[in-house]
Amino acid sequence: MSLYYEAAAVLANTDKTGGSLKSRIYRQKDLKSSPAQLFALITEASKWSAVLKDVIEKCGLLAEEKKLTPILALLLAHDLLSKNGVAAPATHVLKLAITRHKARLSAEFTKARLRAGYATLEAFKQAVNTGGLDAGQEESQPVVRHPRWVRVNTLKTTVAEQLSTTLAGYEKSADLSPILTAPGSSKVYFLDPNIPNLIALPSKVDLTKSAAYLGGQIIFQDKASCFPAYLLNMTPEDGDVIDGCAAPGNKTTHLAAIISEQRSESELEREQKVIAFERDKVRTSTLSKMVKLASADTLVSVKGGQDFLAAQPDSDRYKHVGAILLDPSCSGSGIVGRDDAIKMHLPDPQAGEKVKAGRGKKRKRDQKASSVPESSTTLSLEMEDSVPEETASDDKLSERLTALSAFQLRILVHAMRFPKARKITYSTCSIHFEENEGVVFQALASAVAQERGWRTLKKEHQVEGLKTWKNRGVWEDDKLGEEIDVIDEQKGDVLDACIRCDKGTEDGTMGFFVAAFVRDEAFVQSDLYSRLQADAQAAKEGSNEEEEWNGFSDEDTIHATSTAPTNAKAESGQREKKKRRGNHNKTS
Repeated sequence: MSLYYEAAAVLANTDKTGGSLKSRIYRQKDLKSSPAQLFALITEASKWSAVLKDVIEKCGLLAEEKKLTPILALLLAHDLLSKNGVAAPATHVLKLAITRHKARLSAEFTKARLRAGYATLEAFKQAVNTGGLDAGQEESQPVVRHPRWVRVNTLKTTVAEQLSTTLAGYEKSADLSPILTAPGSSKVYFLDPNIPNLIALPSKVDLTKSAAYLGGQIIFQDKASCFPAYLLNMTPEDGDVIDGCAAPGNKTTHLAAIISEQRSESELEREQKVIAFERDKVRTSTLSKMVKLASADTLVSVKGGQDFLAAQPDSDRYKHVGAILLDPSCSGSGIVGRDDAIKMHLPDPQAGEKVKAGRGKKRKRDQKASSVPESSTTLSLEMEDSVPEETASDDKLSERLTALSAFQLRILVHAMRFPKARKITYSTCSIHFEENEGVVFQALASAVAQERGWRTLKKEHQVEGLKTWKNRGVWEDDKLGEEIDVIDEQKGDVLDACIRCDKGTEDGTMGFFVAAFVRDEAFVQSDLYSRLQADAQAAKEGSNEEEEWNGFSDEDTIHATSTAPTNAKAESGQREKKKRRGNHNKTS
């Protein structure tokens, strides 16, 4: 009987754990039920929850059985009515509580089936299981849904192999529109033209039990989420790549797959590595499992419980790092709630009180059922960790964006400090200028970017598949601090280099932003750059204070107001550096 109690605890989140349904289940310790049983019970019950909610309320079950919570009532009613009965001893308190109402529950369930227009129970079940029934109502017109994006993991398989096995019997579509409006779990697919090895399927297609998904051959990853690794355009000559905010691991394994594909064509003796940072220890576990499942563990070095901001750019361990991928915490305002997420419609306990009051023989004349306020609760939870973990928050949005953008700028400027780095991609699942273009312009204005020759990768130089992407950066007046002086010519070039995705469009993506940065090789090889590097080293050695890579002075983060050197020699050195930098800016 622990199955129902444990499933209810997962949904009620009594342990205050975050993440998807799978994360909540597999993080639980000392479970008496198998994780597979819990997952199956919750997912199946969620499909029927809209119907069962109405059935339970009409029976007044929760008013008469005080031992049952709305979640428990839903789980028990599901097994009682749609399966072979409740999995518990005959004398168990929960089984007794639900089975003594079996007649009324069955009657209301039959009425719900007939109201939906299904003559048999089998037809009713098929409609619910294939998504053809929404909250007990038949769909009267096509509904546009977010597609199920599937990235084929080329570390283990190929697109051709998956089309002949996992997707055998699926019909190829010439464009994405049939996928967006496909009813139920129609067998149709679309091969994406922008990202290699990416396939779009109808939203209701469930591959979570397929051998390919369970074996790591296919990975659920939104199309926009594939942009950062692909835009980085890794080559063998780029050396190692850092993923600065790696969990849950979709972009990490994507990087590994790209490196692996290039490796066979390379004559370089040293193999490239992906260095994956994740400061949260719990999320590190998810990252490690995904890396291993994808067979990327030979290419990926997981830095679990380590903060990328604490990494020393000049350390010998990063001397081969030529590229960095950054997808830091953000507001999550671009995230799309998936149609296949767990949506549990819970019965209203007060509705049961009204039914009970209606049956009472001594009910007072002035007592009205409508006096009890109605409420409706819906639990929503992603099935697996295939979407960004951040969630949107409208509470004090302006303050939240200010704090997030400051952190995002800090981590981007830190990445620019790595001496061998030549490429960076910066991305968010946000729709806000402050977290996107605003951070890009501030980073370009930083001393680190100017001294080391960082600029945005122009549209015409971007990788095939993304240089043709039409949705580009936007400008919002009064959203950038006055200390950042942006000339119109620079503004146009930078915005054209930025890539945006919108949610709810014919592109089938979530809201997303990505920009790539590269170093101006001509400037990096110039005498001026060498002198600036020498000056920086001399100032570092001559200062009594530690000008740490993680100290973040006002030159680094723009908006900081302290940490300047205090001795006269260092101050003189700083003024000379600024003078030379000003001359360089004029000449360039």
